[in-house]
Parts: sequence; C-alpha cells; structure tokens
Amino acid sequence: MADPPGLKKLGERILVTGALGQIGTELVEALRAKYGPDAVVASDLREMPDHPVVRSGPFRHLSVIDADGFDSVVVEEGIAVVYHLAAILSATGERLPELAERINVGGMVTVLEAARKHGLRVYAPSSIAVFGPDAPDVAPQVTALNPTTVYGRTKVTGERLALNYWKQYGVDVRGIRYPGLISWKAPAGGGTTDYAVDIFHSALAAGHFDCFVRADTRLPMMYIDDAIRATLELMDAPADSLGDARVGYNIRGDSFTAGELADAISARMPGFTCDFVPDVRQEYADSWPDDVDDSVAVAEWGWKAEFGLDAICDTMLRGMKS
Repeated sequence: MADPPGLKKLGERILVTGALGQIGTELVEALRAKYGPDAVVASDLREMPDHPVVRSGPFRHLSVIDADGFDSVVVEEGIAVVYHLAAILSATGERLPELAERINVGGMVTVLEAARKHGLRVYAPSSIAVFGPDAPDVAPQVTALNPTTVYGRTKVTGERLALNYWKQYGVDVRGIRYPGLISWKAPAGGGTTDYAVDIFHSALAAGHFDCFVRADTRLPMMYIDDAIRATLELMDAPADSLGDARVGYNIRGDSFTAGELADAISARMPGFTCDFVPDVRQEYADSWPDDVDDSVAVAEWGWKAEFGLDAICDTMLRGMKS
C-alpha cells in the first residue's frame, strides 16, 4: 500500500514533547494528519494510555531533563524535527519555581544540545509572559523583556538560548510568543489565561463562573486552531525569510477583556452569570500587555489570524456541546 502523502521516513520523523497538554493534543493531531500517524512520535512525562494522542500513533514516555534518554529517543526513532512543548506554566511556576526552572530552562538545553549534535530542526514556543509591566500596552516585537513571573523569566532565557544556538551553531530553531490560548479538546495547563477556557466549561456545566481576574482585564488571546496553523506555517517558512524574531514572534488573534468574554457567552447562553473574584493571578495578568504588534510575523512569513472573539465563542460552545 502506498504511503500517505507527506509521510516522513525514518530519519525524517517528528518528536513532540509535552504532547498530552493543551497545545500538544491538537498539534500532534494536525501533524499526524499532515504527515501520517507513524511519522509523529508523541512524548510526555505523564502516562495516559487512553489519551487520543497515545492511541493514534507512536508514543514515548520521556522526561526532557533526561538528556541521555532524550538522545536515545532521537536516535532510536529517527527524529529530524522536535516540537518542544513541555513546560511548567505561569500559575504553576509561581507555586513551584524550582521545578519551573528545571523543566523550562533545563529542558530547553536538552533539546538544543540534541539539535546541535544530531542536526535537528526545533520548534520551541515562547509566550506573552516574556513581557513585564514596563512593556507598552501594545507590545512591539522588540522591547524590554522584564517579566515578573518565574515562567516569564524562563521563557526569556529560552529565547536567548535559542538565538544563541542559531547564531553560534546554526541550529534552525523557531518559536512563537503564544498569547492566551483557548481550546476545548484538552484542559488548560495551569496558566494565568486559563480563565478564558474554564469559563466555557463552567458555563455549560453550571451556568455560572467565578473568574479569577477583574472584568476589565484585557489580554491577547487566540483560538487554538489559529495557534496550530501559525506553528505549522512558521515551520514551513523559508529559513532565509526569518530574522532574529525567529525564536519568539509576536502573533495576535484578538484582544478582549474578561468582561467582554463573559458578555459574549451570555449573549449565546441567556441566564449565564459571571462573578469576578481576582486572586494572585491578577498580578501576573496586570504585568502583561493588552495586545501585541505582530507586524514582523506578518512581514516575514505572512501571518494572519482567522478567529476573533465571536468566532471563538461560537466554535468553543459548538465543539463542547458536540
């Protein structure tokens, strides 16, 4: 039987770390649809045998801070490209700072060293958490990066490591500063923008949501389909079209407040109510910009979002009800 279109052979396969998380679940699905199930090796520290990612193709139990184990998987599975998603996110990172440093920085070093030794291409996302309170309300691509969270500091370090490995060793590493990501197929993973996912679950389950940020909290947000498409488009872009922003492009989907999100859901679900009860995560949200300027991504690889607030709400509610 002929191979599916685009199937990668041994030595050209893809490894996805953190594959059972919010982004990984959907990225693995997209990559397997594009290249064939056997071409994409999913990996995670967690073992979840009934997870769709585990059931739909090859899976390896893997810690990104086990450098020898990581090298072994790269060689054994014939890996050529790594999508490095494994990370401790912002809210969890504040509770467990030492773990966040080990996983986020140590894991990045593991992946970049493997890339240097084995000639791998790497996708390693960054985050809007790299920005601090001194960034403009609409953060440009190049500005001061003085984050207040452990997670943000680890992402700044990751961008700088990636840029160094590209310039010093020629490692083709690329990344996107993801805004808050909204999806329904996998639970959110301990980030400050999780309220924008949790609100949909609570709306359908209970008709009410207690939001942990103020109603006027405005942040850059993006529907997961846009984020996955951006990831694939960036990795397909010609290397010579990418400048220093290659390790952390700003991209935008939409920017809205928590109150605007609640109102949009209420318009679709009469009777839904939302109370705003800020907790410590409000401080993290306050340190991030209201929006980002993604003109560099637009110019260098043609980025354009498809989902605004209304489309996000319609798609989320339709998907979760199904």
